Amino acid sequence: MQLVGTLLLAAAAIGPSLAAATAQFEAPQKVMAGGKAIEVEQPGYASPCLADMDGDGVPDLLVGQFNRGKIGVYKGLRAKDGKLSFGERSWLQAGGADAEVPGVW
Repeated sequence: MQLVGTLLLAAAAIGPSLAAATAQFEAPQKVMAGGKAIEVEQPGYASPCLADMDGDGVPDLLVGQFNRGKIGVYKGLRAKDGKLSFGERSWLQAGGADAEVPGVW
């Protein structure tokens, strides 16, 4: 409990100075995979994330699809200059079939 209190005090002390910092972002751009822009179906809810799905040390991009709850996996590719890019989409597999996350509606 003491550790939690200490962390909360540290966060409170640091927080205001971090909040005062101004965030600046680059112009938005489409994420490309296999030479094409990644498209998600309407209404969206894609919830993209990075995870090393195949254990090769390079993060892969996972992008959810609203229809049938499928998850697209875009293999991460690391160029010689260190830049990350992505291959074409495959579907996340479970038991030899496309994995599906059931919807709530």
